[in-house]
Amino acid sequence: MKITAVKTYLMQVGSRPTTTSASQGGAAQDGAGRDSAGLGADADFRGSRNWLFVKIFTDEGITGVGECSGWPRVIETAVKDYASILVGEEAGDIDRLWHRLYVASMGHGILGTVGGGALTGIEMALWDIKGKALGQPVWNLLGGRFRDRIRVYGHAKTPERARDLMARGYTGVKVGFTGAVDIDCVAAVREAVGPDVDVMVDAHGPSWMTPQDAIIVGRAMEPLDLLFYEDPVAPESLDALARVRDAVDIPLAAGERVSTIWGIRPYIERDLVDVIQPDTGRAGGITQMRKMAAMAEGHFITMAPHSGSLGPVAEFAALHVMATIPNALMLERVEFDWPGRYEVVEPVLKVVDGHLPVPTAPGLGVDIVEEEVARYPSRRNVADMPPEDGWAYETGTVGENVYFQTRLKRRAKLRRTDG
Repeated sequence: MKITAVKTYLMQVGSRPTTTSASQGGAAQDGAGRDSAGLGADADFRGSRNWLFVKIFTDEGITGVGECSGWPRVIETAVKDYASILVGEEAGDIDRLWHRLYVASMGHGILGTVGGGALTGIEMALWDIKGKALGQPVWNLLGGRFRDRIRVYGHAKTPERARDLMARGYTGVKVGFTGAVDIDCVAAVREAVGPDVDVMVDAHGPSWMTPQDAIIVGRAMEPLDLLFYEDPVAPESLDALARVRDAVDIPLAAGERVSTIWGIRPYIERDLVDVIQPDTGRAGGITQMRKMAAMAEGHFITMAPHSGSLGPVAEFAALHVMATIPNALMLERVEFDWPGRYEVVEPVLKVVDGHLPVPTAPGLGVDIVEEEVARYPSRRNVADMPPEDGWAYETGTVGENVYFQTRLKRRAKLRRTDG
């Protein structure tokens, strides 16, 4: 079965940049101020992102679908470049083709998330083809299932939101921040959900905390019984992560920004984390994620894949991976980010008792609705600095464009709380 074509489908999700109003050449607006895609033309672009889907076509009429994340507008170019190598190749040689593409791009430097995202979507689509050709779900080609449903967790920054998730059956809640961790908020969520729900904290930047501030914040959260403390410091410094690891009595999680087994290796071999979080759209592919899981298993580390910016196709792929590994913890789920999420694919996954069912149809068990994807053309893929409101940067410093900051106010608050 030979590959005949590779096609990409790029779309905008969520709010749109303010520069795309009708007067500036963007989509026409209706009387409610919505553009032709049904989204607010003057909405804050920081709530937006892109999804990139890939389809691979074969000479036997079987197609496979995949998804790429990392920097979708740029990744689309990488996928199209890789396509020149793929056409005419045997679709079933998944690992050989992955290595051929990897080697072909080595001349451009160490593979980053752009290359990782391109390889991921392609490899995912090849697994989908193989499953359909053999009449088997992908998980059955990977050795079979440990479980037929996967536990998921949602996002909440208020007690009300956390209680809403509990009412929907969720038993895990993550409180995520950009720049500044509000410990009172975390405490309020913990009190709202009680002791039987797992609570996690994501502390990513920018602006990132310094290692010492990450330690201070982590120690303050120790009484809150967290399942894990995610990305407390910038990913460039594993030595900083080691400092936090040695000083804070909370399990640590990280790894969403790296690709391939070589990217995740130091997190595992140095025992820097208790949970690895490869992104199902840019980790390198289904095979790479299973290899990561096996490496982690040897160090008694669990896996909870990242999906904070992903679309619905990669979520299906994550379920197949999680079904087949012994050290699966749970899967991040962004369920209520944008209504169109449930219009661009079929079928739609639904949470039941805090779990998602593992698909049983041949391949990945999902396909995109091309006409719906086409309704939301990509316009932009980078988010600039946040508003000057102090939620991500210290007040008055947004214009400095710094990557990390000391949390002086946070430390003062902690001293008052401790005293």
